[in-house]
Amino acid sequence: MKLSVIMPVYNEAATLRPIIDRVLAQPMPLEVIAVNDGSTDESFTILADVQHPHFKMVSEPRNRGKGWAIRRGLELVTGDAVIIQDADLEYDPDDYAKLLAVFERGEAQVVYGNRLHPGNEQSSYRRYLFGGMLVSFVTNLLYRSKLSDEPTCYKLFNADLLKALRLTCVGFEFCPEVTAKVLRLGYAIAEVPIAYAPRSFEEGKKITYMDGLKAVWTLLKIRFMPRRRLLNPDAKLPPKSPRADAPDGATGSGKPSEAREPSQRSES
Repeated sequence: MKLSVIMPVYNEAATLRPIIDRVLAQPMPLEVIAVNDGSTDESFTILADVQHPHFKMVSEPRNRGKGWAIRRGLELVTGDAVIIQDADLEYDPDDYAKLLAVFERGEAQVVYGNRLHPGNEQSSYRRYLFGGMLVSFVTNLLYRSKLSDEPTCYKLFNADLLKALRLTCVGFEFCPEVTAKVLRLGYAIAEVPIAYAPRSFEEGKKITYMDGLKAVWTLLKIRFMPRRRLLNPDAKLPPKSPRADAPDGATGSGKPSEAREPSQRSES
């Protein structure tokens, strides 16, 4: 089982090398695909200096956004599963094993890292905490899911499933887009508790309240989008996990039937 780690990078020179080293130190077979998204600091130089057989780097001349960088990195993925890794130190790569274990046991094709659990005493700015809870609430309301932490960075996917999705995101709306399309297709999302060490604006935090509004709009838009627009042409979807409920110690989105298409009556 090979894990592909897509790392979007935009002006993260202060934390870039430490997080790359921590990712490459993980014991499972993996590849790291770093996408330099038009950085204007020393990020490109740092990436170019990494010499490792399992490290790939793509660099673009101008900034396009996190979603675009992830889509660019996805073109180079060769692993069985894909996870998104920010280029800062908010998330701990040691948690990969917990997410990957759920996937390898066949309990879910999609696994999210949940930051909102009793064992994690650190939280972000209060407005981000409540904003994330609102996005999760809207997700659950629209898609009949039971997610605790939809906006989490740590999203692990069956690589074939992620490649099959017709992604149009450019910025931070990657998160609601993939969540909505996965649920619309009937795949359950499991959650496992992860560590989280939020950073401040002074340390480089970039997301704003406008990204929260875009997330809600994305969730609404995809809820009523024609199914044919969810997938790439000739996409081949992996089978749904036979046990779609969450593993012990985790929470999940429920069985795939709970994410079924809305009835004709509900769409009218």
